[in-house]
Amino acid sequence: MNNALTRMSAGKKEWKLMEARAAELPADYRTVYSKMKTYMWRFTAGDGMDIVAILRDVLDLFETEAAAGRPVIEVTGTDLAAFCDARLPEQHDAYQEKLQATLDKVLAKLS
Repeated sequence: MNNALTRMSAGKKEWKLMEARAAELPADYRTVYSKMKTYMWRFTAGDGMDIVAILRDVLDLFETEAAAGRPVIEVTGTDLAAFCDARLPEQHDAYQEKLQATLDKVLAKLS
């Protein structure tokens, strides 16, 4: 029990730090990151740490590319759902196509 509480506490701290980092991204990166989080949480397994690790890696990538001056669409490509799906563990979901279409609308608005 104590181990689970320690893990949850560490996870909350990490999440808050990640959210603070994400708040510093340029507006287009923040928008895409926010929509990606919503999409990816749909596919979490267990305690959600799988998605936290994926989002941490995406956040690292976004910070690097934003600092280099690259537009977010050059980083993700025009198919944001495919960008997300490539990072997710294998999953099968009846709502995947609908979620992908919704996610792709985000980039269409930024173009």
